[in-house]
Amino acid sequence: MPLAITPLTPHIGARLTGIDASRPITPAEVAAVEAGMDRYAVLVLPGQDITDEQQLAFTRNFGPLEEGANSTVRNTELRLAPAFADVSNLDRDGAVLARDNRRRMASLGNRLWHSDASFRAVPARYSILSGRIVTTAGGNTEFADMRAAYDALDARTKAEVEDLVCEHSLIYSRQQLGFSEFLPDERVSMRPVLQRLVRTHPVTGRKSLFLSAHIGAVVGWPRPEAMAFIRDLIEHATQPDFVYVHRWTQHDLVIWDNRTTMHRVRRFDDLSIVRDVRRTTTRSDGPTVAQEAA
Repeated sequence: MPLAITPLTPHIGARLTGIDASRPITPAEVAAVEAGMDRYAVLVLPGQDITDEQQLAFTRNFGPLEEGANSTVRNTELRLAPAFADVSNLDRDGAVLARDNRRRMASLGNRLWHSDASFRAVPARYSILSGRIVTTAGGNTEFADMRAAYDALDARTKAEVEDLVCEHSLIYSRQQLGFSEFLPDERVSMRPVLQRLVRTHPVTGRKSLFLSAHIGAVVGWPRPEAMAFIRDLIEHATQPDFVYVHRWTQHDLVIWDNRTTMHRVRRFDDLSIVRDVRRTTTRSDGPTVAQEAA
């Protein structure tokens, strides 16, 4: 089947067919995915019935894997290999997580608008999410175009945000939901990192906002002012004109560029409905700003 790409919204998202992620892909196919990502920021590859090993092999075409994606879960609790972020609602025995399960409570942060791994000094490039078991009763994933959001800012705000640096941490996003059960070593590993608020895409040259629920401060600003400003920017960036809503079908493989998008999952009945989606992630080329003691 020849490669074909169909836009899903005016700003963001496209459906890509003609690639089989279960087999090794060619350099031309890798280039086609990257070109599609540069243009649309989110690609949906339907009908990709793949194994974990095949997902890892596909992901490695797009850069080094980010290991240890399950940042709030002990190794003894992992259901999947460390290179996966397990964003299912299942425990290691395949049972639905209990309401008060620690991993479930921490993962509720995925319902906030965020960019994957913005809390790492070297943040994420692509995220690749495989829908093994999906639900149509909620559980949609929404993607917001941070390029379009930047373009729509007025000139005064563009000048204001140009050189701002923010602190990102998993602790900040989880605390928004009242989750504060972090062990001492976790607080060390989750100490804030610095990220620019405005990024420039290395291929297209387009600027985008680098927003996330993981932001907890703007360097040099009083925290209440900073958080009110970030809230305003997120509200601006997630208006419907900038958002693609993905309604899952089984075996969808969805790829997004964390450098130019934010995303969130919508609520569903995760106490009775199984949703098994598995994410692999690649790292960006380097940090957005030199790190200091945040």
